[in-house]
Amino acid sequence: MIPTELIGSIPRPVELLNAVSEFKEGRVDGSTLAEIQGRAVRETIEALEAAGSPVVTDGEQTKSSFLTYPVEGLSNLAPDGAIIPFADGHTRQLPRLVSGPFRYKIHAEEDLRAAKQHTKLPVKQAVVAPSALSLLYPQGGIAGYPREQFLDDLVNEAEADIRGCLDGGAHVVQLDFEEGRLVLKLDPSGEMLREFIDLDNKVLSRFTAAERTRIGVYTGPGADQDSTHSLDVDYAELLPHLFRLTVGNFYLQLASEPDPDRVLGIIADQLRPGIRVFVGVTDPTDPRVETAEEVRDRVLQAARHIPVEQLGTCDDAGFSPFADDRSTSRDLAFAKIRARVAGTALASEQLGV
Repeated sequence: MIPTELIGSIPRPVELLNAVSEFKEGRVDGSTLAEIQGRAVRETIEALEAAGSPVVTDGEQTKSSFLTYPVEGLSNLAPDGAIIPFADGHTRQLPRLVSGPFRYKIHAEEDLRAAKQHTKLPVKQAVVAPSALSLLYPQGGIAGYPREQFLDDLVNEAEADIRGCLDGGAHVVQLDFEEGRLVLKLDPSGEMLREFIDLDNKVLSRFTAAERTRIGVYTGPGADQDSTHSLDVDYAELLPHLFRLTVGNFYLQLASEPDPDRVLGIIADQLRPGIRVFVGVTDPTDPRVETAEEVRDRVLQAARHIPVEQLGTCDDAGFSPFADDRSTSRDLAFAKIRARVAGTALASEQLGV
């Protein structure tokens, strides 16, 4: 069968959403919150198995967001960092580093090991790309802590985050590079994007070729509260840069693209031996559940451009990349996952895989 994987996050149960709010208000203690989080992880993995998913994740049930989980609780951050605007008018704001040194407080390996306790299936682990965390450093600099030192520390921390997951038995480690098109929106010259790619490749260069076959990168235009931040940026401007990343797997949003054939043609031009491209065949921002036949047809469309031995399928994005996002229900997310799995199986059968 053509491989199929989810991107990462699954909407949190209402019990967990309420518990997180109550914890922030001091009405729930840490041990109670951890118990509820652990139950949500187990129930998420069980639901993914029931949906037929051949690879599972913990659904990011314990993360505040896919982006800032490593720095949650650090004392050297201020809340007034870079702002990410979305098409529907809502925003997300990053923290700002105020002093060095930069260190991760939380590593994704902890989530991986907890998830592996609940399943015998392969477990995928998403981690934030170091390029995204580079946005925490302020443009005005930090006295006594130059940007060059910050980037060295960031590279070391990102390597440790990935290596811990690989050593912990992750099926694959996925770098979330959702900022790709957004960066082009902020800097159409492409210089900032090239710097981001170089930074991520600096981290990847610390892994062997065999290890990089178990590392992938995801990119998309954002999918928070059913809105995007950069769908209006031409994918063609990003993809040639993206494929410079020395990873074995690429996870690409595609179902929500207005002209998927055009994008698939660009992907085909960038293919190189030894990589696999997972194309998005379901759209988490669309409240309608795709049919298995629709998914099948999207896979067959992709197979006209990408050799089937280099093809995989995924969702366009995680279903709830920020913990407080209530825009998508768990039932809807799992229905879309079932459609992706079933549709990929139909396409595999038709293609003789």
